[in-house]
Amino acid sequence: METKPLIQFKNVQKIYPNGTVGLKDINLDIEEGQFVVVVGLSGAGKSTLLRTINRMHDITDGDILLEGKSIIHYKGKALRNLRRSVGMIFQGFNLVKRSSVERNVLSGRVGYYPTWKSVLGLFTKEDKAKAVEALQRVNMASKIYSRADELSGGQQQRVAIARTFMQNPKIILADEPVASLDPLTTEAVMDDLKQLNRDFGMTVLVNLHSVPLALKYADRIIGLRAGQLVYDKMIADVKETDFDSIYDENGKVK
Repeated sequence: METKPLIQFKNVQKIYPNGTVGLKDINLDIEEGQFVVVVGLSGAGKSTLLRTINRMHDITDGDILLEGKSIIHYKGKALRNLRRSVGMIFQGFNLVKRSSVERNVLSGRVGYYPTWKSVLGLFTKEDKAKAVEALQRVNMASKIYSRADELSGGQQQRVAIARTFMQNPKIILADEPVASLDPLTTEAVMDDLKQLNRDFGMTVLVNLHSVPLALKYADRIIGLRAGQLVYDKMIADVKETDFDSIYDENGKVK
């Protein structure tokens, strides 16, 4: 029996209220367990593409399917369940700065609790143990009782990855997760994402500006330009010169 791709974009269009074209004629299938890197200039539509998968952005036309089911009309419980299964990692970390590392990581479980329990911090012993495990995976267990605003940028991003792990997501979306980090911390964060992909089969889509990082970590590279899909190859078929059509004439990000 033929299996369907995990994520399917079918003739997807996104036009913002001011007339800006975010996505145009996107037809794309993402297989389960792939580590996909999306590259392109700023404004090419990379963030828009990711944010349509968890419905942070609604599309103007077309359809998006997860496991063969259209998600574009999800509301209420269906939308909450979708977002529970799709983890999101942001460039700005999106931690509660005055809360402890432990509480930030446990917030990845709020989709599994009634609102009143999560507000009061009434998490189970099992989930508290899972938070320790999640922090151990990103080498941050020693900071479990620190406040988030006491951490460096790289440490905060690793806490954000641990929080995402707590969701047990099928899909991880990472929107420029290393844009503000130094090279050493960048590799640590990318290694963490790759490990979740390999160890748990989580499908990962990462927006990156860096061609070397894309070449190092991706199973597959997708290129966007002006909202259109202009490149799509498995890593074995990728050549560095391929990026010239996505970036400027020198192949460098502007």
